[in-house]
Amino acid sequence: MTPQERAEKCAQTMLANDAASPGLGMKIVHVGPGTATMEMPVRDDMLNSHGICHGGLIFSLADSAFAFACNSHNRLTVAQQNQITYLSPGRQGEVLRAHAVETSLTGRSGIYDVTVTGEDGRTVALFRGLSRTVKGYHFEEKEGAAR
Repeated sequence: MTPQERAEKCAQTMLANDAASPGLGMKIVHVGPGTATMEMPVRDDMLNSHGICHGGLIFSLADSAFAFACNSHNRLTVAQQNQITYLSPGRQGEVLRAHAVETSLTGRSGIYDVTVTGEDGRTVALFRGLSRTVKGYHFEEKEGAAR
């Protein structure tokens, strides 16, 4: 199995058990080894009292992209710490895109940077996620498979 096939199978397995991401309208645009891109439309029920996308929902989009990226190696991985900086509001009716990239993976610890952008290309938020691999795999692989 190639690293790309592994990442795609991990994403399919995770998505089959994920009610939150699809429930918020999130869709996977791309997944690869150590990377994931997701989109989410900003619906009316996602707006805060200022008429912009609630920051917690932008965080959720970034966190989901982070989760699919850090789980792309077929090792069960969870968030250890996350930080987000909001730079621009998410606007009603637009589709936000979160692109996660693996910056470092050493042993059981990983660092992932996620950029959330608006439809016009502006940066909405910058997110950094620290991951920790735990015991287990998303699916069984043949003995001797590269990990």
